[in-house]
Amino acid sequence: MSKKILIFISILLILFSILFVESKGIKKLIYPKKYSFYVEKYSNEYDIDENLVYSVMKAESKFEKDVVSQKGAKGLMQISDITRNWAIEELDLGNIDIFDPETNIKIGCWYLNKLYKQFGDLDLVIAAYNGGSGNVRQWLNNDDYSENGRLLNIPFPETSNYVVKVKKYYEKYNMLYNEDGKTNEDKKTSSYSSSNVYDFSWM
Repeated sequence: MSKKILIFISILLILFSILFVESKGIKKLIYPKKYSFYVEKYSNEYDIDENLVYSVMKAESKFEKDVVSQKGAKGLMQISDITRNWAIEELDLGNIDIFDPETNIKIGCWYLNKLYKQFGDLDLVIAAYNGGSGNVRQWLNNDDYSENGRLLNIPFPETSNYVVKVKKYYEKYNMLYNEDGKTNEDKKTSSYSSSNVYDFSWM
């Protein structure tokens, strides 16, 4: 192989490397790790994969801390008044500002941990975060939506779309920030098994 060809190949490899790095950098702007100090702190405290927290936050508020939904959910992780009051009582929080990023993220991580302990499955946790744990339990007990205790489809279009969206974000975060592209092995969420629970093929 001639020297000119080797130089040409080397230049191509350098250019491809630059393009790859820049492309990954641009994607990280689309999938940022905002409020990382609080996310790392409370994802560790409540044993939740931080990439899942970022994914939920992006889907819920696009990282806007003062967002209020039509249903009254508030802040970065769109905490409902019911969840807020539950957290205040259980965590002994006292008087809180639900729009405060640290408080909102703390309650969001705590709630995800509660849902994980209840359902132990990524799809069900995400569905319950949006549609409510009571509804998820009803769907699991309804043969129209589940079979042998496994959820086959979600009757709420908003929740169904939400599960797909968060899982897409979760995949992107893992691809961008984890070397192996997988969930963090030391987190409980890495043991979630979702492929056999909620069938997305009909969507």
